[in-house]
Amino acid sequence: MKTNSRLPEVTFHTRVRDESVGGPNPFRWEDVTTSDYFAGKRVVLFSLPGAFTPTCSTYQLPGFEKGFADFAAKGIDEIYCLSVNDSFVMNQWAKAQGLENVKVIPDGSGEFTRRMGMLVRKDNLGFGLRSWRYACIVNDGVIEAWFEEPGLMDNCPEDPYGVSSPENVMAWLNQAVAA
Repeated sequence: MKTNSRLPEVTFHTRVRDESVGGPNPFRWEDVTTSDYFAGKRVVLFSLPGAFTPTCSTYQLPGFEKGFADFAAKGIDEIYCLSVNDSFVMNQWAKAQGLENVKVIPDGSGEFTRRMGMLVRKDNLGFGLRSWRYACIVNDGVIEAWFEEPGLMDNCPEDPYGVSSPENVMAWLNQAVAA
């Protein structure tokens, strides 16, 4: 997947709060498609190896969360964080991070990530199949700009971070607006 490519159409299995369910865990399953998330919007999508992991929790996710107003000022409607984790994990991570602006997308089976060409093995860390770290700007389901960390490979001994950082994505937006 690169610039000018259309995102793959998949169904994400999410859990959403629904007070009508009642009880101590008022959530229900809701299937959401790629089109539901991306149609008619200009968004930043970033994907990372795993919820609750150090770089993801300390830099990447908080950076996008804190910078939301600046991204919105550049014409971004939503910021989505995707990971090959189930909805339970992603919802708890969003809660632990105190997210108000960034929305999480659970790719529990890795189907979207696989079809993006970004599914890698991380058995060397005990993770199994996960996403390579990347970000992109998506306009109505089509990739406008692509930010992929170098060294895409299975069982990478390092976790490169910088190309997909909020600062780098914002720098691209600043240049695009100035042009």
